[in-house]
Amino acid sequence: QVQLVESGGGSVQAGGSLRLSCAASGYTGNTPCMAWFRQAPGKEREWVAGIRTSGGTPLYADSVKGRFTASQDSAKNTLYLQMNSLKGEDSAMYYCAAGPWTWLSGCNWIQQKNYNYWGQGTQVTVSS
Repeated sequence: QVQLVESGGGSVQAGGSLRLSCAASGYTGNTPCMAWFRQAPGKEREWVAGIRTSGGTPLYADSVKGRFTASQDSAKNTLYLQMNSLKGEDSAMYYCAAGPWTWLSGCNWIQQKNYNYWGQGTQVTVSS
């Protein structure tokens, strides 16, 4: 079992920054694909960024590329999402998720059903 706990959300003005954290506990060896998703009211949950616990270059949705940075601290088993130049459309509940890597499809970042574990979410509100 893996437990994921997000923190760091809050209210910020447009143009501001926030850093989200996702602390993982339990055995994470089978879920090396770590991702951030978000869901705004009335919208589908969407993939934001992904990073493998083994390293490598993080991947980003086009809507956040150049503004958000995903990183991890392996010693702390914590995933981060640094969000800069925030916009109103970034307002959403942000979730971290953990899923397996497979030979067939790798991390399969965008498919939500690929992820076995989800956190409870942390709210980000950006006001203009």
